[in-house]
Amino acid sequence: MAATDADAEQSYVEHPLLAEGFLEDRRYQSDLVETAVGDHTLVCLPTGLGKTTVSLRVTAERLRDDVGAKSLLLAPTKPLVEQHAAFYREALQIPDEEIVVFTGDVRPDDRAELWTSARVVIATPQVVENDLVGGRIDLRDVVHVTFDECHRASGDYAYVYIAERYHADAADPLVTGMSASPGGDEEEILSVCANLGVREVAVMTEDDADVADYTHDTDVEWERIDLPEEILEIRDSLNDVITERLEKLKELGVTRSTQPDMSQKDLNRMRGKLRELIDNDQSEGYEGMSLHAEVMKLRRAVELVETQSVESVRRYFERQKNAARSSGASKASQRLVSEPRVKEAMRRAESFDGLHPKFRRVRMLLAETLGIEEGERVIVFTESRDTAEALTEFLGNHFDARRFVGQGDKEGSDGMTQTEQGEVLDAFKAGEFEVLVSTSVAEEGLDVPEVDLVCFFEPVPTAIRSVQRKGRTGRQAEGRVVVLMAEDTRDEAFFWISRRREQEMEEELRSLQSLADDFADEFEDQGTLAEYADGDAPVSERASAATGGADGGDANGVPSSADGQAGLTDFDDGAGETDDASGEATVSGDGTTDGTDADADGADDGEETVVRADPPAEEDHVEVVVDQRELESTIARDLSKREHVETRLETLAVGDYVVSDRVALERKSIDDFLDTLLGGDRDLFEQARDLARHYDRPVLILEGGDLYGARNVHPNAIRGALASLAVDYGLSVLRTEDEDDTADMLDVLAGREQLTRDREVSVHGEKGAKTLTEQQEYVVSSIADVGPVTARALLTHFGSIEAVMTADEETLMEADGVGEVTAERVREVVGSDYRP
Repeated sequence: MAATDADAEQSYVEHPLLAEGFLEDRRYQSDLVETAVGDHTLVCLPTGLGKTTVSLRVTAERLRDDVGAKSLLLAPTKPLVEQHAAFYREALQIPDEEIVVFTGDVRPDDRAELWTSARVVIATPQVVENDLVGGRIDLRDVVHVTFDECHRASGDYAYVYIAERYHADAADPLVTGMSASPGGDEEEILSVCANLGVREVAVMTEDDADVADYTHDTDVEWERIDLPEEILEIRDSLNDVITERLEKLKELGVTRSTQPDMSQKDLNRMRGKLRELIDNDQSEGYEGMSLHAEVMKLRRAVELVETQSVESVRRYFERQKNAARSSGASKASQRLVSEPRVKEAMRRAESFDGLHPKFRRVRMLLAETLGIEEGERVIVFTESRDTAEALTEFLGNHFDARRFVGQGDKEGSDGMTQTEQGEVLDAFKAGEFEVLVSTSVAEEGLDVPEVDLVCFFEPVPTAIRSVQRKGRTGRQAEGRVVVLMAEDTRDEAFFWISRRREQEMEEELRSLQSLADDFADEFEDQGTLAEYADGDAPVSERASAATGGADGGDANGVPSSADGQAGLTDFDDGAGETDDASGEATVSGDGTTDGTDADADGADDGEETVVRADPPAEEDHVEVVVDQRELESTIARDLSKREHVETRLETLAVGDYVVSDRVALERKSIDDFLDTLLGGDRDLFEQARDLARHYDRPVLILEGGDLYGARNVHPNAIRGALASLAVDYGLSVLRTEDEDDTADMLDVLAGREQLTRDREVSVHGEKGAKTLTEQQEYVVSSIADVGPVTARALLTHFGSIEAVMTADEETLMEADGVGEVTAERVREVVGSDYRP
């Protein structure tokens, strides 16, 4: 809401696609919209001042005269996606059914169908990434993409891949990145811009006159808290153990300091030295790594007792005891809970019946704000879910307080579902309760209502998160931020880190604003994402560009060796035939020569052995089927960016990739391969047997560098395994250097099979000698959303295909692993009328 003088002159944005009288016309927003409509733009605006409104207005302008165009808004969390969707449906003069939400809760097939009719899609980035890799959606007609909380656009985060695909695929792309805090320094901000293909930076700060009319001062108060003697005794016992463990690590030569409060950077450096010892096959490395793990666990306990609550450290110790009792428990966990001084600390924590002094101070601050000052709402932020639960219970005795935490928790604490999160936020907005106790889930982007006080239970050492939190107050009236800091603890270190980083960010934003023109020049020098793609194309595209001999290649598009020497393809006459009628020494696709037929079993299938050293030309298209679990690597994303490659995602029964009805590939890194030899989760030879059973040409790709030196495994054991895979199971073993090399290998294999050999792609292979059990599993698993594992569960439970097909939804859900969505899909496929 604007200040009083702005209210007198309040006007609303007029646009054919915007609801009349809905959006207040703020000058600073209009200036940002003008910039963002003109070019790919990073919009930096303090939290709560309408970044989403800016994006909405850009979307409306881009969709104004193009009824076939689409807009895509990406946000990092499901609650944020739902929030944006509600706002867009209210603000846009577009039918609600054309504004759709894509999250993991929507089935892939449904998303593909919704995409065709949607005008605005609001989605989590991981879902869009999967749909792009799987070929379910096409970005050609998308005229505007918004990357909300765009500071996440780094590394392997989905934003980076989507931006690259968008610039390459869209006919008329426009990118808007939005963040209140795009990075901690100029390098980070420029990296975000480069990753999104941004060429303009539009910054508004609270110092700008147009913005200042809509903000109020936010005072930040740092309060020092003294810890009682009982808590300090627990801490000191734990620190003594940390010091002793560090002394042992010092003897190993990986550290010179034994101070329990050493920096995380020093601990990381120590871990790096231990890794070097392990790589050099020195047993001291393994001993030291176990000690290092114990130090990290103890430091976490110290941090909890100092900065959070005794209750949180009690719960932490309980989880450590459970972990130590579990099968496969680490030596570090077992040593930790059996150490006498740690046991004593546990006993002291159990017997402590007082409160951490921060609890009482929070209660006093709430009494001042909600009682004396007649405030309405307060948010209390804490880093620990255990503390959030304990604090909610404690404050609930005096105020109407509710917790707000994330959905998952690897340490066993109860989380909240997306529905529960939405209900709590709706109730908080409606004034149904007055205190929200939240972990970091409410920091970023969510439309948490205006509050009178934000209390930090502990300092936050990350500038981005601190700025996000402070944005929850000071938008409509004078706000207050209080940060509690335990004296002489890690809180103090975080305090100084937080102060320094926030000052750096404020300076960077001001600098960013003043240097926007210089950045524009730098972006021009750097070029766009699309230009980078042209200049750094994958090997398949570079090779196809040589067609016609432009780069010294022959007329068939195969480049000659740079030094003029003959290459492999120079000995091929184009058809793969030998000059000698006897057919001696044909060359196989992996570059090896032999005098036998192409089949491993010696049978002649009537096909010639053909060299294909060049990937497919641009006019040729190939398909690669990718197992869903392979999305953790970059290979599927790499392949999907190649114009001639179509990728399809499946839950494969065997293998990681399929390139034809006879060729499927299992991919293993060197470490994964050696893990299977040393007793990993699944036997390597079982995987080989399954692969060979379903496909005539099974392939194992071994990815990585030093096969014989990576682990302390005798070379003959490795050779024996490779020999068995080749001779006993008929697998061809191909070596690749890294994920990029693997993608190129898959590209070439797909071209060789589908274009040269004219083979079809089949995820079930071509072998016909399936057992009855395999055939039954095949029939049930062929239903979308079922897959091989669920098929086995259904057949085990019901006993026959007929019983599976005649069961109703409720009965289907009695089988292990079968949920409502799968049951609905089975009944839909089985019970629907056939429409050719």
